[in-house]
Amino acid sequence: MTIAPSGIALSILAGTLLIAFGLSVRGSSVGGASGRMNLEQWSVGGRGFGAAFVFLLMAGEIYTTFTFLGASGWAYGRGAPAFYIIAYGSVAYIMSYWLLPAIWQRATAWKVISQAEYFARAYDSAWLGRMVALVSTAALMPYLVLQLKGLGIIVAETSYGAIGANMAIWIGTMATVVYVILSGVKGSALTAALKDVLVLTVVLALGVLLPSMLHGGIGPMFTRIATERPGFLTLPATGMSPSWFASTVVLTVCGFYMWPHTFGSVFTAKNTDVFRRNAVIMPLYQLILLFVFFIGFAALLSVPGLTGSDTDLALLRIVRATFSPWVVGCVGAAGLLTALVPGSLILMSTATTLSRIIRPPSDASTGAGIGLARSLVPVVAGVALVFTFRGGDTLVTLLLMAYSMVTQLFPALLASLARVRVVTAAGAMAGIVVGEATVAYITLANVSLAKVLPSWPSAITDVNVGLVALLLNIVAMIVVSAVGRRGGAR
Repeated sequence: MTIAPSGIALSILAGTLLIAFGLSVRGSSVGGASGRMNLEQWSVGGRGFGAAFVFLLMAGEIYTTFTFLGASGWAYGRGAPAFYIIAYGSVAYIMSYWLLPAIWQRATAWKVISQAEYFARAYDSAWLGRMVALVSTAALMPYLVLQLKGLGIIVAETSYGAIGANMAIWIGTMATVVYVILSGVKGSALTAALKDVLVLTVVLALGVLLPSMLHGGIGPMFTRIATERPGFLTLPATGMSPSWFASTVVLTVCGFYMWPHTFGSVFTAKNTDVFRRNAVIMPLYQLILLFVFFIGFAALLSVPGLTGSDTDLALLRIVRATFSPWVVGCVGAAGLLTALVPGSLILMSTATTLSRIIRPPSDASTGAGIGLARSLVPVVAGVALVFTFRGGDTLVTLLLMAYSMVTQLFPALLASLARVRVVTAAGAMAGIVVGEATVAYITLANVSLAKVLPSWPSAITDVNVGLVALLLNIVAMIVVSAVGRRGGAR
C-alpha cells in the first residue's frame, strides 16, 4: 500500500509535536514537582541554569519562524541587504559579554523575575515598571501573532494542504498553553534542545544540498545569480544602501535584548560566567544563517516568481519541489519547533509580567503567585489567536513598530547600569514616552528621512529613521533628568 505524501509528512509532524510535548512536560519534574513549584522556579528556573540551558533558551528565542522563513525570504526577494541579519546578531552577542552580566548581577540582588520589575527596582518607581509592562506587552503581542501565523504556514505547506493553517494554529497553541502551564521555562529549555538539533541538521543539509543539486555548488550558484541578476548581491546606491545597512544594524543591536522574554532569560543563569561562555559560542551559531540564505538564493533561480509576502514561502516551496515527503516532513518539524519554542517563552514572559503587576512582588514565592501567572497564559494565548485570525496584513506594520517599541527601553537600561544615578525615573519615563510617540508617528504616517529631507544626499536620508526616535528619547531623558535634579537641589 502506498502512503500519500501528506500522510508521511503528517506522521513526522505529529510525532515531533508529541515528543516536544513530552519533553516540555518532563520539565515539570526537573527540580521538583509542579505542585510545589513557585513563581521563581516556573518563570526563571530558580536562577540555576548553566551555560547549555541559557544558550538553548536564547537560541530558541532568536531562531524563530521569522528567521526560518523570513531570512530565506529576504535572500530571495532582496539579496545583499538580507545580510544585515547576520551582522546585528553577531554584534549583539559581542555586546552581551559585558551587558548581560551587569543586568544579571542587579536582577539577582533585587530578586526580580520580569523586565518591568527590573526597571521599577532600578529607578525605585512603580509607575516606570507599569509603563515598561505596558510597552513590553503591546510589543510582544504582534511578535506572538507572527509565530502563530508562521506555524500555520509551515504546517499547511509541509502537510501538502492536509491540515489547514487555522487548524494547525489551534493545535499548536493549545499544546503550547498546556506545557507552559505545567512546566514553565524548564519545559521550554528541554524543547529548545530538540529544536536546535533539528534546525541545525535541516538548515545545514539544505544549505549545502540545494545549491549542489540545482546549480552545481555554492560558488556556481552565486556566479549564475551575478550574471542573471546584476547588482542583486551588492547593496544598492540608494534605499537599502550602506548607510541604511549600518544604521539598521545599530538600531537592531540596541533592541536585541530588550524583548521581555529575551531579557527574562538572563535571570535564569546561575552565574555571570554563563554569559561570557555563550558570548564566545553564539557568534559561531549565527553562521547557520548563511545556510538559510543559501536556500533562499537557490530558490531564486529554481522557484522564480514569488513576490511580496509570498517570498517567505521560498524555503518551503523549493523543498517541496526538490525532495521526498520524508524530507519535507522533517523540514516542517524543524519549522514547527521554531514557532512553539519562542511562542512558549513569549506566553510565559507576558503572563509573568502581568501577574507581577496585578499581585505585589512580595507574594512571588506563594502558590497564589504562580497560580495567577498560570491562569493568565490561556488568556494571553486567546488574545493572540483573535489577532492572528482577524489581524490581517497590518500585522507586518505592527511587528516593525514592535521592534522599535522595545528598542526605546535601551537608553534607560544603560542608564540603570551606571554606578552613579544620573537619570531620574521621570527622565526615563519621559524618554520612553517621547521615543514611543515618535515610533508610532513614523510607522503610521510612513515617514522617512528621504521624504522629510528630499534634497539631502542619500547617505543621510537612507539612515534608518528609527534612530531619530532613539535620539529624541535620549535627549528627553537627559533634559528631564537634569531639570528634576536641579529642582530637587533647590
